[in-house]
Amino acid sequence: MQFVRVLCFSEKIVILWCEMGSDLKEIASLIETGAQAKEVRRIVRAVRLTMTLRRKLKASVISAFLGHVLAPGSEVLAKLSSYLPKTDEHEMDLDTAASAVQGPAKHSIPELEIYCYLLVLIFLIDQKRYDEAKACSSASIARLRNVNRRTVDVIAARLYFYFSFTYELTNNLAEIRGTLLALHRMATLRRDELGQFCRYLFYLGKIRTIQLEYTDAKESLLQAARKAPVAARGFRIQCNEWAVIVRLLLGEIPERTVFMQKGMKKALTPYFELTNAVRIGDLELFRIVADKFSGTFNSDRTHNLIVRLRHNVIRTGLRNISISYSRISLADVARKLRLDSENPVADAESIVAKAIRDGAVDAIIDRANGWMVSKETGNVYSTNEPQIAFNSRIAFCLNMHNEAVRALRFPPNSNKEKESQEKRRERQQQEQELAKHIAEEDDGDF
Repeated sequence: MQFVRVLCFSEKIVILWCEMGSDLKEIASLIETGAQAKEVRRIVRAVRLTMTLRRKLKASVISAFLGHVLAPGSEVLAKLSSYLPKTDEHEMDLDTAASAVQGPAKHSIPELEIYCYLLVLIFLIDQKRYDEAKACSSASIARLRNVNRRTVDVIAARLYFYFSFTYELTNNLAEIRGTLLALHRMATLRRDELGQFCRYLFYLGKIRTIQLEYTDAKESLLQAARKAPVAARGFRIQCNEWAVIVRLLLGEIPERTVFMQKGMKKALTPYFELTNAVRIGDLELFRIVADKFSGTFNSDRTHNLIVRLRHNVIRTGLRNISISYSRISLADVARKLRLDSENPVADAESIVAKAIRDGAVDAIIDRANGWMVSKETGNVYSTNEPQIAFNSRIAFCLNMHNEAVRALRFPPNSNKEKESQEKRRERQQQEQELAKHIAEEDDGDF
């Protein structure tokens, strides 16, 4: 009975290897074909298929795959095998079954070697073996420095991300800042647009946010969120968190769909409640939300930006008051804004004066009676605001069209190659005819 159970388990293992092995062999075939034909789209598809298989990967399956695509006794095979955990008795049965299925190992190309680094690195991260993953990522970056092929750029972009991610998981990100800058410089010189471009936009947006350049920061962060891969959920969450805060600082209210994206709803809940408080203009609710999610904001390193939002909350609340009341006392303004200070009336007066000066509120201050008197709201279409909004939308669409045109990629022009070959044949034929004619003349002279 026990023998039957072992036999059944071995059969299941063989089936598992046949399923996983066929998928990995298909990925290897795509990479080989893409490298030979210089078609990056095939390698992109191979990486995408890998992300769908990552949750099913086993150490024994990866070990068998490495033995299949890498040359036996090579340094890369020995190094990658050292990162994998030791197999147990059941997985030894898998290795035995795999050895019967796999064929002889081929001479591996650089694209397959780099892909093997990526496969092992993803497995180590999923298994939470962060120290081994950090060592593997460092080895992969060292190998990438000696490879300058455009068909490797897709895989290299993933390795750059996981290289930074593993050091961030082990709290050693500061150690590789110089290395990341060197990698970015190398990717720029090699015109590797895929490598680190999204992260470059993200960090550029963060820098511009700190420098109070909110308009440029918003554009960079939204571009980073759009260009990021769908599988990079954590990176997309960070981009959306910063983009939401920047839009709030600009006085905009993000759409509800931003917080309802698939896989991001739970992570963006604190920012959704924060947006609701800013939209209402309730200073007390804003304070409650900031205290409630202070731990989340500190871990996301957005707490200092949220402190800046307090002024926007006050301005929004004051705008709502000016729309609701044609005349209201400054004491009531302070009470509705929930200003907790020693002299709330004086603070309310200074806040109203600053809002009037900035153009946020169309009103005047009657200091004799202590009132804020709102002016009658005119027709918005008699102002330049619709034209400004229309121009901004047109500029956004034109910018997107220009970026799409610049991102177009075309296959090699086969007609030019065909014409060059025909010209070469014609030139060779003319040379042969000329040589034959000269030979005939020499024969006649003799």
